[in-house]
Amino acid sequence: MKILVIGSEQNIEEFKLKFNTGHECRFETDYDFEEDLSTFDCVFDFFIGDSPEQFEIFSAYKGLNLFVNAPKISLAELAYYQEEVECNLYGFNGLPTFLNRDILEVSALNNKAQSGLAALCKNLNTDFEMVEDRVGMVTPRIIFMIINEAFYTLQEGTASKEAIDTGMKLGTNYPFGPFEWCGKIGINNVYEVLEAMYEDTKEERYKICPLLKKEYLSRITH
Repeated sequence: MKILVIGSEQNIEEFKLKFNTGHECRFETDYDFEEDLSTFDCVFDFFIGDSPEQFEIFSAYKGLNLFVNAPKISLAELAYYQEEVECNLYGFNGLPTFLNRDILEVSALNNKAQSGLAALCKNLNTDFEMVEDRVGMVTPRIIFMIINEAFYTLQEGTASKEAIDTGMKLGTNYPFGPFEWCGKIGINNVYEVLEAMYEDTKEERYKICPLLKKEYLSRITH
């Protein structure tokens, strides 16, 4: 397959680990490229969740298979501001540490896009799991809620970061503890996905811990 990948250097490295054989890939770290997108079998865009205005570049390409990093924004919201969406629009979980897994977490804008997903993922040589088109998708909702609760535990003085990380790994067999995982994902991603989930659901379990918010704000102001 001929694939265009738009993302950071870290995104590109994780993509290479996940889809490492049999594809002709072009990698871009920004949108400053000139090429007819119809020549690509599919596009993976890691940036659109943070820059939804860039969707206009792709939406009019009829039949283009476009995968956008979707935990921060729903496909329905992304499509709402376009007069017409001609591409086959998919969401994927491309947050750091989540892409290079056996199963690709995928949402689809509509039934037309969903109908072609099995064949597309077969060509990409990956298993997939369909999830609802909602911010947070599935895995980030679970992991980020755990991270948020860990910050509440730390804020209350119940345990240290190291003790919480160790307890999580021993108790659940997760690869990382919540603070360790937060560092790998990026606290900006954790905060912004939690913020989007709370705005979407208004559920108290997604209400951001003040300590997590404080650490997030301290990172973006320095």
